[in-house]
This record gives sequence, structure tokens and C-alpha cells, in this order.
Amino acid sequence: MKTILALLLAGVLMVPALAFGTSMDDLEKKIQDLNEQINDLQDQIDKNTMHSATDRISFYGDLRAKADSLHYKDLTNVQPAFVNDPGTGLLVPNFNPDGTLKRKTDDFDNNLLYTTRLRLGMKAKVARNVKFHGRLLMYKNWGDSTGVKVFDSWNSFTMDGTNSGNTTGDFLRVERAYFSWSDIGHSNFYLSIGRRPSTYGPPTNIRENEMRGGTPSGHLVNFNFDGITVGYKLGKITGWDGQVVRFCYGQGYESEFGNGELFNEIDLEDTHLGGFNIDLLNDGTNFIQLTLFGAKDITDGFKGVLAVPNSFLPASFQAAIFPGFNMLTRVQATHNIGDELLGGIGFMREEDNGIKWFTSLGWTRTDPNGEAGLFGGLNKDAEMIPVDANGNPATIGVDAVAFAPTGRTLDDSAENGYSIYAGVQVPAPMGKLGLEYNYGSKYWLPFTQAQDDIVGSKLSTRGHVGEAYYIVDVNPRMFMKFGIIYYDYEYTGSGAPVGEPKKIDDVKDGKAYSMLPAIDKVYDINASITVKF
Repeated sequence: MKTILALLLAGVLMVPALAFGTSMDDLEKKIQDLNEQINDLQDQIDKNTMHSATDRISFYGDLRAKADSLHYKDLTNVQPAFVNDPGTGLLVPNFNPDGTLKRKTDDFDNNLLYTTRLRLGMKAKVARNVKFHGRLLMYKNWGDSTGVKVFDSWNSFTMDGTNSGNTTGDFLRVERAYFSWSDIGHSNFYLSIGRRPSTYGPPTNIRENEMRGGTPSGHLVNFNFDGITVGYKLGKITGWDGQVVRFCYGQGYESEFGNGELFNEIDLEDTHLGGFNIDLLNDGTNFIQLTLFGAKDITDGFKGVLAVPNSFLPASFQAAIFPGFNMLTRVQATHNIGDELLGGIGFMREEDNGIKWFTSLGWTRTDPNGEAGLFGGLNKDAEMIPVDANGNPATIGVDAVAFAPTGRTLDDSAENGYSIYAGVQVPAPMGKLGLEYNYGSKYWLPFTQAQDDIVGSKLSTRGHVGEAYYIVDVNPRMFMKFGIIYYDYEYTGSGAPVGEPKKIDDVKDGKAYSMLPAIDKVYDINASITVKF
């Protein structure tokens, strides 16, 4: 375009030049001057166009439609060990003749469950070294937008940190929103504040068929946090590619403002989290990550809304509720139950032939303080005593009408948990084949409850999980995924901070009590299609 314009101007100039005998040297000089002026104008136009474009927020995202076929094996509901006698109202034993707890064990199938997940990413360049990032998310079951679930497991309790991984309805939630300020004062430091990118971190992004989606290890953290990150690009000094040291701080629970009680009648401390996340090496082929952080003053619950199962209500309440109705209630924490430490090391590698593989080790240590709410303390059961109609200590079979929590746990010993996670993804015809395995011990308690596996976070599982999947790459922005996830639970309470984990076999045999249904095994056969835009 610039060449054509220059030729046209040259033609215009040649007419008077020929008429008045202007020399060719003068004409060439004028053409050169005109070319320089045109280049200057073009630079100004390019600069203004770029400035206008980068002043706007850029949107991108993906849409996933998924079908799951869920098959639960040996789902056990246990009746309380003591119930009220209809005639006297007193507590009486509720055991089988062989001394075991009364319970019912069944299989359960949800042959077809459809879900849709929409993620809308946002980014904007504020200044040379300041950027904004955000992501909105909708995740819903087909034909369901209530936003509130019946409280039948800890996976069904939607809260601030897990909204993005639970099917809640046809509304967008803010999964992440933060700014990043890099190269502060021309140094290697950077600062980032807001709702953190703390979901879909490595190595869980491999099974999602996407690039690294979050900062922390996905083996330890898949949870929405509000907080601050201060990082230092250490690799610019050590020469190690991609080496970054980060200190992260966040708040997991606000105990005062909006706690639902008049003048803060519940005496709680805020829950704070902090620690280090280190990318030791990230050279495009190898990735090594170290993580160590802690949670202080963990609570026995979170602010949220749930539908109370009718079986949890007194008999008089159950009789007054119409079939298909549930009591909706707002819940909140009542106790600070202790502290937790979490640590891990992960390694990922991509071979020259396209094979990706990883291993990860995780460790958690819960340190209860002896306090307990209705569901228990930190990995501990609540102490309960029989009381009479006036709330005084009583004797079962004589004057006891109910059990009341003492606010304490049965013991307050610290417990260690561990987990291993490994997987491989290999090139295959039309796409990729992946295999993964993870195991969690009795007291394993990571912050991965926002992982959007429909059964529940597989990496929170206290037991064994195996997964196989096949990804078909339709085009660079579209793929299909076919998979199966097999859960084999060994202990109750996967992903729950409260209550002593019980052996699943003991619950099935009536030797141990579980307030919520205990699951032995689950098969999740699934197929999905994802489009990126």
C-alpha cells in the first residue's frame, strides 16, 4: 500500500517537474522525503491501533459437554446406635441381635448424567508490567439450576472454595480475578493479588488436555483461594530455566463480618493459609515443583446454604414436611478445630516422541486442638454424652432422651497422611491415551475439593483410584475424551476435615458408625467434547 501511494505521488510530482525542468536528482530527493513521511504516518497509525486494541479486555474460553454413567457399589447407610422409644421418648439401644449396628447396603446407579461447563477467561494489559486476569465459570447438570444440594456427603456441600468444581446452576461465578505486577522496580520480584489461579495445577492439567492451569500442585491444591503471591524469578540468577520462588498467603474463612450471628456471638478466629510454592525447574521438557504450606485455625465448616436430609430431622418434623420437600438452611462454622501442614514434590517430563509422564508425592499433617462441632474435630470424632430433657447428663435407658456434644474430641493426637499420584499419556491414533493412578491413606487431607470429578475429587480419595482415558483431537481447538474412573474407598470422609475416618469394611459390617452414607466402590464411565475459543 505504501509503495502504491509513493508511486502515485511520484507521478503527480513528475508533471510539474517536466514542465519546469526540475532535475531528476531533486525529484528523487522529494520522493525519498515523501516515503519517510509516509512511514512516520504508518507508525503512528499502527501505534494508535495497537493502543486501542490493548486497552480492551480480551475474552477467550472453552465449553465442555459431558455424559457420565455412575455405578455405586455397596453404598451403606447406618442407623444410629440409640434411638428414641416412641412410647417413653427415652433413648434405647438400636442394635441387631448379633450386636452390630443396623444398616442397609445397596448398589446405586445413575445411568446417565449430563453436565455442561463453560469457562470464560479474561485478560487485559494495564501497563507494560501490569496485567489483569480473570475467569468466569458455569457448571451445571442438565435440567437443574437450583444451586443448592441435599447434604448427603461433603462433596454436595457447595462453598466459597469449591463452587467452581460443583454443579451449581446456570449462573456464572468468578473462579479467578487478580492482577499481576511483574519486574517491580526493574527487579526479579513480582506481586499478584486477588482470587488466585489455584485450580487445575500440574500435573492434573495433563488429563484436562490443556496447559498448566494453576500455580500450585494439583495433587495438593484444587481450591479457590483469595490471597496474595509474592514471587521471585530466581532462574535469572541461578541460570536454571523457569526457576521461580513464591510465597503465597490467603484467607480461607472470614469469621466476623457476615457470620450470621448478632454482634459476633460465635467466637471464631479467621482461617489463614500461607507457604511456599517453588518451580525448581521448568525448561519445557522437565518440570519439578516443591510445595510446603500450612492452614491455621481451620474451622469445622464453611458458610453456605444446603437442603437438610429429612432423615436428619426429628420424627415430628418429618411428619410435617410434604413429600419432595426439604428444609433449606444457611450454615456456618462453630469451632476452630486445629491446624494443618501440607507438603509435596512433583515431577513431570515430556519426551521427544510426545510421551508425557509424571509422579507426585503428597503429605499432610493434621494437628487438632481438641475442639469439635456436631460432625467432629480435625480428623477426630466428637465426644457425645447422653442428656435428659433438661440437658443434664443422664443414663441411657433411665432418663436419657438425646445425645449432646461436649464440644471436645475423643482425643487430640496429630495424624499424618500421605498420597502418591502417577500417570502417563502417550500419542495414539487420532489423539492420546492416558493412564493414571493415585492412592490416599487414612488421614490424607488435601485441598482438592474443587476438582470437578462428578463423584468427588479423585485426589482427595482415601483409598485407590485408577483412570484410563482416550483423547481424540478433532482439530487444534476441539477434542473428544472417553474415559473410566474407578474409585475403591478404604476409609470414610474423603475430602472432609471433620470426623475420624472409619474403615469402609467396618461400616459395611456394622462395626463402625458413619453419619453420612459410606461408599465402597464407584465406576464412572464418561464421554465429553470440548471446544476452545
